[in-house]
Amino acid sequence: MLLVPSPGLFPPPGPWHQAQRLWWLLWCGCPGIGWQRLARLQAAFGGLDHAWQAPGDALAQRAGFRGRLLEQVEAYRQRWGAEPFSQPAIADRLAARGPYRRLLPGDLAWPGALTRLARPPLQLHWQGQGQLWASLRQRRAVAVVGTRRPSRHGLAMARALGVALAEAGWPVVSGLAEGIDGAVHQGCLAAGGAPVAVLGTPLERVYPRHHHSLQAQVAAAGLLISEHPPGTPVRPGHFASRNRLQVGLAQAVVVVECPESSGALHSASLAWDQGLPLWAVPADAGKLSAAGSNRLLACGASVLLDPGDLVRQLGPGPLAASPGPAAGAPSQRSGAAFAQGAMAAGPPGPGVPNPEPGAPPLAGAQRALLAAVGPGASLEQVCERLDLGAASASRALLELELLGRLRAEPGLWWSPC
Repeated sequence: MLLVPSPGLFPPPGPWHQAQRLWWLLWCGCPGIGWQRLARLQAAFGGLDHAWQAPGDALAQRAGFRGRLLEQVEAYRQRWGAEPFSQPAIADRLAARGPYRRLLPGDLAWPGALTRLARPPLQLHWQGQGQLWASLRQRRAVAVVGTRRPSRHGLAMARALGVALAEAGWPVVSGLAEGIDGAVHQGCLAAGGAPVAVLGTPLERVYPRHHHSLQAQVAAAGLLISEHPPGTPVRPGHFASRNRLQVGLAQAVVVVECPESSGALHSASLAWDQGLPLWAVPADAGKLSAAGSNRLLACGASVLLDPGDLVRQLGPGPLAASPGPAAGAPSQRSGAAFAQGAMAAGPPGPGVPNPEPGAPPLAGAQRALLAAVGPGASLEQVCERLDLGAASASRALLELELLGRLRAEPGLWWSPC
Protein backbone atom coordinates (compact mmCIF):
# COMPACT_ATOMS: atom_id res chain seq x y z
CA MET A 1 0.00 0.00 0.00
CA LEU A 2 1.28 3.46 -0.87
CA LEU A 3 2.10 5.73 2.03
CA VAL A 4 1.05 9.27 1.25
CA PRO A 5 1.93 12.06 3.67
CA SER A 6 -0.99 13.98 5.08
CA PRO A 7 -1.52 17.45 3.60
CA GLY A 8 -0.24 18.90 6.88
CA LEU A 9 3.16 17.27 6.30
CA PHE A 10 3.56 17.99 2.61
CA PRO A 11 5.02 20.00 0.99
CA PRO A 12 8.20 20.60 3.01
CA PRO A 13 7.90 23.75 5.13
CA GLY A 14 9.15 27.04 3.68
CA PRO A 15 10.73 29.22 2.84
CA TRP A 16 11.68 27.47 -0.38
CA HIS A 17 14.71 28.41 -2.38
CA GLN A 18 14.35 29.15 -6.08
CA ALA A 19 15.13 25.59 -7.21
CA GLN A 20 12.33 24.18 -5.02
CA ARG A 21 9.90 26.69 -6.44
CA LEU A 22 10.86 25.78 -10.01
CA TRP A 23 10.53 22.03 -9.47
CA TRP A 24 7.12 22.54 -7.86
CA LEU A 25 5.94 24.72 -10.75
CA LEU A 26 7.29 22.24 -13.29
CA TRP A 27 5.47 19.26 -11.78
CA CYS A 28 2.27 21.28 -11.27
CA GLY A 29 2.08 21.77 -15.03
CA CYS A 30 2.11 18.03 -15.72
CA PRO A 31 -1.27 16.60 -16.84
CA GLY A 32 -2.85 14.37 -14.20
CA ILE A 33 -0.63 15.59 -11.35
CA GLY A 34 -2.30 17.02 -8.29
CA TRP A 35 -1.56 17.37 -4.59
CA GLN A 36 -1.80 13.69 -3.64
CA ARG A 37 0.37 12.54 -6.55
CA LEU A 38 2.96 15.19 -5.75
CA ALA A 39 2.96 13.82 -2.21
CA ARG A 40 3.56 10.31 -3.59
CA LEU A 41 6.53 11.52 -5.61
CA GLN A 42 7.99 13.32 -2.62
CA ALA A 43 7.55 10.28 -0.37
CA ALA A 44 8.86 7.80 -2.93
CA PHE A 45 11.94 9.69 -4.12
CA GLY A 46 12.73 12.19 -1.39
CA GLY A 47 12.25 15.23 -3.60
CA LEU A 48 10.57 16.36 -6.78
CA ASP A 49 13.95 16.85 -8.46
CA HIS A 50 14.87 13.19 -7.84
CA ALA A 51 11.42 12.08 -9.04
CA TRP A 52 12.03 13.87 -12.35
CA GLN A 53 15.12 11.74 -12.97
CA ALA A 54 13.45 8.44 -11.98
CA PRO A 55 12.85 5.92 -14.80
CA GLY A 56 9.30 5.02 -15.76
CA ASP A 57 9.35 1.60 -14.08
CA ALA A 58 10.36 3.27 -10.79
CA LEU A 59 7.45 5.69 -11.09
CA ALA A 60 5.16 2.71 -11.58
CA GLN A 61 6.52 0.62 -8.73
CA ARG A 62 7.21 3.27 -6.11
CA ALA A 63 4.61 5.97 -6.86
CA GLY A 64 1.86 3.88 -8.48
CA PHE A 65 1.93 5.78 -11.80
CA ARG A 66 0.58 3.43 -14.45
CA GLY A 67 -1.40 3.37 -17.68
CA ARG A 68 -2.52 6.68 -19.10
CA LEU A 69 -1.04 8.67 -16.20
CA LEU A 70 2.42 7.21 -16.74
CA GLU A 71 2.18 7.95 -20.48
CA GLN A 72 1.28 11.57 -19.73
CA VAL A 73 4.16 11.96 -17.29
CA GLU A 74 6.68 10.43 -19.69
CA ALA A 75 5.54 12.66 -22.58
CA TYR A 76 5.70 15.73 -20.33
CA ARG A 77 9.22 14.92 -19.13
CA GLN A 78 10.43 14.36 -22.68
CA ARG A 79 9.06 17.76 -23.69
CA TRP A 80 11.06 19.53 -20.97
CA GLY A 81 14.16 17.33 -21.13
CA ALA A 82 16.24 15.49 -18.54
CA GLU A 83 17.84 18.72 -17.21
CA PRO A 84 15.06 21.27 -17.63
CA PHE A 85 16.82 24.07 -15.74
CA SER A 86 20.23 23.73 -17.35
CA GLN A 87 19.48 26.80 -19.46
CA PRO A 88 18.34 29.98 -17.67
CA ALA A 89 15.86 30.76 -20.45
CA ILE A 90 13.85 27.65 -19.57
CA ALA A 91 13.69 28.57 -15.89
CA ASP A 92 12.65 32.10 -16.82
CA ARG A 93 9.92 30.71 -19.05
CA LEU A 94 8.55 28.52 -16.27
CA ALA A 95 8.68 31.24 -13.63
CA ALA A 96 7.10 33.87 -15.90
CA ARG A 97 3.86 35.09 -14.38
CA GLY A 98 2.64 37.64 -16.88
CA PRO A 99 0.58 40.44 -15.34
CA TYR A 100 -0.23 38.41 -12.20
CA ARG A 101 1.76 37.29 -9.18
CA ARG A 102 1.96 33.80 -7.75
CA LEU A 103 2.08 32.37 -4.24
CA LEU A 104 3.35 28.83 -3.57
CA PRO A 105 3.01 26.61 -0.48
CA GLY A 106 6.65 27.20 0.45
CA ASP A 107 6.33 31.01 0.50
CA LEU A 108 6.30 32.73 3.89
CA ALA A 109 3.03 34.49 3.11
CA TRP A 110 1.20 31.23 2.26
CA PRO A 111 -1.82 30.72 4.58
CA GLY A 112 -1.12 27.52 6.49
CA ALA A 113 -4.83 26.69 6.80
CA LEU A 114 -4.97 26.09 3.04
CA THR A 115 -2.32 23.38 3.29
CA ARG A 116 -4.49 21.54 5.82
CA LEU A 117 -7.48 21.36 3.48
CA ALA A 118 -8.54 17.97 2.14
CA ARG A 119 -7.64 19.26 -1.33
CA PRO A 120 -5.16 22.12 -0.99
CA PRO A 121 -4.47 24.46 -3.90
CA LEU A 122 -1.17 23.87 -5.69
CA GLN A 123 -0.59 27.60 -6.14
CA LEU A 124 -2.47 30.86 -5.87
CA HIS A 125 -2.45 33.53 -8.56
CA TRP A 126 -3.17 37.00 -7.27
CA GLN A 127 -3.46 40.64 -8.18
CA GLY A 128 -3.74 43.65 -5.90
CA GLN A 129 -2.46 44.73 -2.49
CA GLY A 130 0.12 42.14 -1.46
CA GLN A 131 0.34 43.37 2.13
CA LEU A 132 -3.11 41.82 2.76
CA TRP A 133 -1.51 38.36 2.69
CA ALA A 134 -0.14 39.05 6.18
CA SER A 135 -3.73 39.15 7.50
CA LEU A 136 -4.93 36.23 5.38
CA ARG A 137 -1.98 34.09 6.52
CA GLN A 138 -3.35 34.41 10.06
CA ARG A 139 -7.00 34.01 8.91
CA ARG A 140 -7.69 37.57 10.03
CA ALA A 141 -10.61 38.13 7.64
CA VAL A 142 -14.36 37.53 7.49
CA ALA A 143 -16.05 35.56 4.71
CA VAL A 144 -19.53 36.69 3.64
CA VAL A 145 -21.44 34.39 1.28
CA GLY A 146 -24.94 33.93 -0.12
CA THR A 147 -27.18 33.41 -3.09
CA ARG A 148 -26.86 34.90 -6.57
CA ARG A 149 -30.58 35.76 -6.50
CA PRO A 150 -31.19 37.49 -3.17
CA SER A 151 -34.11 39.55 -1.96
CA ARG A 152 -33.83 43.30 -1.51
CA HIS A 153 -33.40 42.69 2.20
CA GLY A 154 -30.50 40.31 1.52
CA LEU A 155 -28.76 42.79 -0.78
CA ALA A 156 -29.16 45.62 1.72
CA MET A 157 -27.80 43.47 4.55
CA ALA A 158 -24.80 42.35 2.46
CA ARG A 159 -23.90 45.95 1.61
CA ALA A 160 -24.28 46.97 5.26
CA LEU A 161 -22.03 44.11 6.34
CA GLY A 162 -19.39 45.17 3.83
CA VAL A 163 -19.46 48.72 5.19
CA ALA A 164 -19.39 47.70 8.87
CA LEU A 165 -16.55 45.21 8.48
CA ALA A 166 -14.48 47.64 6.40
CA GLU A 167 -14.92 50.41 8.95
CA ALA A 168 -13.81 48.01 11.69
CA GLY A 169 -10.66 47.10 9.76
CA TRP A 170 -11.61 43.60 8.60
CA PRO A 171 -10.71 42.28 5.13
CA VAL A 172 -13.94 40.99 3.56
CA VAL A 173 -13.70 37.70 1.67
CA SER A 174 -16.30 36.67 -0.89
CA GLY A 175 -16.54 35.31 -4.42
CA LEU A 176 -17.36 38.31 -6.66
CA ALA A 177 -20.43 36.47 -7.93
CA GLU A 178 -23.81 38.02 -8.70
CA GLY A 179 -26.01 38.87 -5.72
CA ILE A 180 -24.69 38.71 -2.16
CA ASP A 181 -21.01 38.46 -3.17
CA GLY A 182 -21.13 41.55 -5.35
CA ALA A 183 -23.12 43.53 -2.77
CA VAL A 184 -20.73 42.88 0.10
CA HIS A 185 -17.75 43.82 -2.08
CA GLN A 186 -19.51 47.04 -3.07
CA GLY A 187 -20.21 47.91 0.56
CA CYS A 188 -16.61 47.20 1.52
CA LEU A 189 -15.31 49.41 -1.30
CA ALA A 190 -17.71 52.23 -0.42
CA ALA A 191 -16.26 52.33 3.10
CA GLY A 192 -12.66 52.34 1.87
CA GLY A 193 -12.06 48.75 2.99
CA ALA A 194 -10.08 45.82 1.65
CA PRO A 195 -12.23 43.36 -0.33
CA VAL A 196 -10.74 39.93 -1.08
CA ALA A 197 -12.36 38.12 -4.01
CA VAL A 198 -11.70 34.40 -4.49
CA LEU A 199 -12.57 33.68 -8.12
CA GLY A 200 -13.83 30.51 -9.74
CA THR A 201 -12.16 31.62 -12.98
CA PRO A 202 -8.60 32.57 -13.94
CA LEU A 203 -7.78 36.16 -13.06
CA GLU A 204 -8.05 37.41 -16.64
CA ARG A 205 -11.70 36.28 -16.88
CA VAL A 206 -14.62 38.31 -15.50
CA TYR A 207 -17.75 36.47 -14.40
CA PRO A 208 -20.41 37.69 -14.50
CA ARG A 209 -19.35 39.92 -17.37
CA HIS A 210 -21.03 43.05 -16.02
CA HIS A 211 -18.73 42.86 -12.95
CA HIS A 212 -15.80 44.07 -15.04
CA SER A 213 -15.66 47.43 -13.25
CA LEU A 214 -16.23 45.86 -9.83
CA GLN A 215 -13.45 43.32 -10.37
CA ALA A 216 -11.05 46.10 -11.36
CA GLN A 217 -11.98 48.07 -8.22
CA VAL A 218 -11.38 45.02 -6.00
CA ALA A 219 -7.98 44.47 -7.63
CA ALA A 220 -7.03 48.09 -6.95
CA ALA A 221 -8.21 48.27 -3.32
CA GLY A 222 -7.87 44.66 -2.18
CA LEU A 223 -7.00 41.27 -3.66
CA LEU A 224 -8.14 39.03 -6.48
CA ILE A 225 -7.19 35.38 -5.89
CA SER A 226 -7.54 32.29 -8.07
CA GLU A 227 -6.05 28.81 -7.92
CA HIS A 228 -6.48 28.50 -11.69
CA PRO A 229 -3.54 29.53 -13.90
CA PRO A 230 -4.18 31.99 -16.74
CA GLY A 231 -5.76 30.27 -19.71
CA THR A 232 -7.50 27.55 -17.67
CA PRO A 233 -10.91 26.64 -19.17
CA VAL A 234 -13.82 27.67 -16.96
CA ARG A 235 -15.80 24.72 -15.56
CA PRO A 236 -18.89 24.74 -13.30
CA GLY A 237 -17.08 22.79 -10.58
CA HIS A 238 -14.52 25.57 -10.17
CA PHE A 239 -17.13 27.86 -8.63
CA ALA A 240 -18.03 25.30 -5.98
CA SER A 241 -14.41 24.42 -5.18
CA ARG A 242 -13.49 28.02 -4.36
CA ASN A 243 -15.71 27.78 -1.25
CA ARG A 244 -12.98 25.88 0.59
CA LEU A 245 -10.49 28.68 -0.13
CA GLN A 246 -12.84 31.40 1.11
CA VAL A 247 -13.35 29.56 4.39
CA GLY A 248 -9.63 28.73 4.65
CA LEU A 249 -8.77 32.44 4.59
CA ALA A 250 -11.37 33.49 7.16
CA GLN A 251 -11.71 33.70 10.92
CA ALA A 252 -15.51 33.66 10.72
CA VAL A 253 -18.21 33.05 8.10
CA VAL A 254 -21.50 34.90 7.57
CA VAL A 255 -24.30 33.47 5.42
CA VAL A 256 -26.60 36.34 4.45
CA GLU A 257 -29.25 34.57 2.40
CA CYS A 258 -29.33 31.33 0.43
CA PRO A 259 -31.74 28.60 -0.73
CA GLU A 260 -31.41 24.98 0.26
CA SER A 261 -29.40 24.09 -2.86
CA SER A 262 -26.84 26.92 -2.54
CA GLY A 263 -23.06 26.61 -2.55
CA ALA A 264 -23.12 28.94 0.46
CA LEU A 265 -24.31 25.97 2.52
CA HIS A 266 -21.10 24.17 1.52
CA SER A 267 -19.14 27.10 2.93
CA ALA A 268 -21.20 26.90 6.12
CA SER A 269 -20.52 23.17 6.42
CA LEU A 270 -16.79 23.74 5.99
CA ALA A 271 -16.87 26.46 8.65
CA TRP A 272 -18.59 24.13 11.08
CA ASP A 273 -16.13 21.33 10.36
CA GLN A 274 -13.23 23.68 11.12
CA GLY A 275 -14.80 25.06 14.29
CA LEU A 276 -15.21 28.59 12.92
CA PRO A 277 -17.91 30.97 14.18
CA LEU A 278 -20.88 30.87 11.81
CA TRP A 279 -23.55 33.57 11.58
CA ALA A 280 -26.72 33.60 9.50
CA VAL A 281 -29.14 36.44 8.78
CA PRO A 282 -32.79 35.49 9.44
CA ALA A 283 -35.36 36.15 6.73
CA ASP A 284 -39.01 35.56 5.89
CA ALA A 285 -39.73 31.87 6.44
CA GLY A 286 -41.77 31.82 3.25
CA LYS A 287 -38.92 32.95 0.98
CA LEU A 288 -37.32 30.13 -0.99
CA SER A 289 -34.20 32.29 -1.44
CA ALA A 290 -33.64 32.13 2.34
CA ALA A 291 -34.71 28.56 3.08
CA GLY A 292 -31.12 27.36 3.42
CA SER A 293 -29.87 30.20 5.61
CA ASN A 294 -32.96 29.94 7.84
CA ARG A 295 -32.26 26.22 8.19
CA LEU A 296 -28.75 27.07 9.44
CA LEU A 297 -30.35 29.02 12.29
CA ALA A 298 -32.35 25.95 13.26
CA CYS A 299 -29.11 23.95 13.27
CA GLY A 300 -27.30 26.30 15.65
CA ALA A 301 -25.79 29.13 13.63
CA SER A 302 -25.66 32.45 15.47
CA VAL A 303 -28.42 34.89 14.61
CA LEU A 304 -27.18 38.10 12.98
CA LEU A 305 -29.75 40.89 13.19
CA ASP A 306 -27.41 43.86 12.83
CA PRO A 307 -23.90 44.21 11.33
CA GLY A 308 -22.85 46.10 14.44
CA ASP A 309 -23.45 42.97 16.52
CA LEU A 310 -20.93 41.08 14.39
CA VAL A 311 -18.33 43.83 14.69
CA ARG A 312 -18.75 43.99 18.47
CA GLN A 313 -18.20 40.23 18.69
CA LEU A 314 -15.14 40.26 16.45
CA GLY A 315 -13.51 43.42 17.78
CA PRO A 316 -11.20 45.59 15.67
CA GLY A 317 -9.72 43.94 12.59
CA PRO A 318 -6.08 43.77 11.51
CA LEU A 319 -6.48 46.86 9.31
CA ALA A 320 -7.98 49.06 12.02
CA ALA A 321 -6.38 52.50 12.24
CA SER A 322 -3.30 52.59 14.48
CA PRO A 323 -0.45 55.04 15.08
CA GLY A 324 2.05 55.11 12.23
CA PRO A 325 5.72 54.18 12.51
CA ALA A 326 8.09 56.43 14.37
CA ALA A 327 9.66 59.20 12.36
CA GLY A 328 13.35 59.80 11.90
CA ALA A 329 14.36 56.75 9.86
CA PRO A 330 17.85 57.03 8.41
CA SER A 331 17.85 58.03 4.75
CA GLN A 332 21.32 58.98 3.52
CA ARG A 333 23.60 56.24 4.83
CA SER A 334 25.33 53.85 2.48
CA GLY A 335 24.05 50.36 1.69
CA ALA A 336 26.92 48.77 3.61
CA ALA A 337 26.16 50.87 6.68
CA PHE A 338 22.49 49.92 6.49
CA ALA A 339 23.32 46.21 6.28
CA GLN A 340 25.88 46.32 9.10
CA GLY A 341 23.56 48.25 11.36
CA ALA A 342 20.63 45.92 10.68
CA MET A 343 22.70 42.80 11.30
CA ALA A 344 23.97 44.14 14.60
CA ALA A 345 20.56 45.28 15.78
CA GLY A 346 18.16 42.75 17.21
CA PRO A 347 14.56 43.98 17.16
CA PRO A 348 13.46 46.64 14.68
CA GLY A 349 14.43 50.15 15.64
CA PRO A 350 13.11 53.61 14.76
CA GLY A 351 11.55 53.74 11.34
CA VAL A 352 11.01 49.96 11.21
CA PRO A 353 7.39 49.06 12.03
CA ASN A 354 6.77 46.37 14.62
CA PRO A 355 5.49 43.11 13.10
CA GLU A 356 2.06 41.62 13.66
CA PRO A 357 1.90 38.99 16.43
CA GLY A 358 2.93 35.62 15.00
CA ALA A 359 4.75 37.12 12.03
CA PRO A 360 8.02 35.39 11.08
CA PRO A 361 11.19 37.17 12.21
CA LEU A 362 12.96 39.29 9.65
CA ALA A 363 16.45 38.60 8.39
CA GLY A 364 19.10 41.28 8.73
CA ALA A 365 18.87 42.20 5.05
CA GLN A 366 15.11 42.62 5.37
CA ARG A 367 15.52 44.91 8.37
CA ALA A 368 18.04 46.91 6.35
CA LEU A 369 15.53 47.22 3.54
CA LEU A 370 12.81 48.44 5.92
CA ALA A 371 15.22 51.00 7.32
CA ALA A 372 16.08 52.13 3.78
CA VAL A 373 12.41 52.63 2.99
CA GLY A 374 11.88 54.55 6.24
CA PRO A 375 8.64 56.55 6.13
CA GLY A 376 8.50 56.05 2.35
CA ALA A 377 10.85 55.68 -0.61
CA SER A 378 10.90 55.08 -4.34
CA LEU A 379 12.52 52.07 -6.00
CA GLU A 380 15.31 54.31 -7.23
CA GLN A 381 15.97 55.63 -3.71
CA VAL A 382 16.08 52.11 -2.24
CA CYS A 383 18.53 50.99 -4.95
CA GLU A 384 20.75 53.98 -4.25
CA ARG A 385 20.70 53.65 -0.46
CA LEU A 386 21.48 49.92 -0.46
CA ASP A 387 23.59 49.76 -3.62
CA LEU A 388 21.22 47.20 -5.15
CA GLY A 389 20.12 46.55 -8.71
CA ALA A 390 16.50 47.25 -9.60
CA ALA A 391 15.61 43.56 -10.05
CA SER A 392 17.07 42.52 -6.68
CA ALA A 393 15.44 45.45 -4.89
CA SER A 394 12.05 44.73 -6.49
CA ARG A 395 12.16 41.08 -5.36
CA ALA A 396 13.12 42.07 -1.83
CA LEU A 397 10.41 44.73 -1.66
CA LEU A 398 7.81 42.21 -2.85
CA GLU A 399 8.81 39.76 -0.10
CA LEU A 400 8.21 42.43 2.55
CA GLU A 401 4.95 43.41 0.85
CA LEU A 402 3.75 39.80 1.09
CA LEU A 403 4.73 39.73 4.76
CA GLY A 404 2.57 42.78 5.37
CA ARG A 405 5.47 45.06 6.27
CA LEU A 406 5.39 47.32 3.19
CA ARG A 407 2.64 48.79 1.04
CA ALA A 408 3.14 49.32 -2.69
CA GLU A 409 1.98 52.77 -3.78
CA PRO A 410 1.52 54.16 -7.32
CA GLY A 411 4.68 55.24 -9.10
CA LEU A 412 7.06 52.53 -7.79
CA TRP A 413 6.86 53.95 -4.26
CA TRP A 414 6.79 51.89 -1.04
CA SER A 415 5.72 52.90 2.45
CA PRO A 416 5.52 50.96 5.75
CA CYS A 417 2.18 49.39 6.68
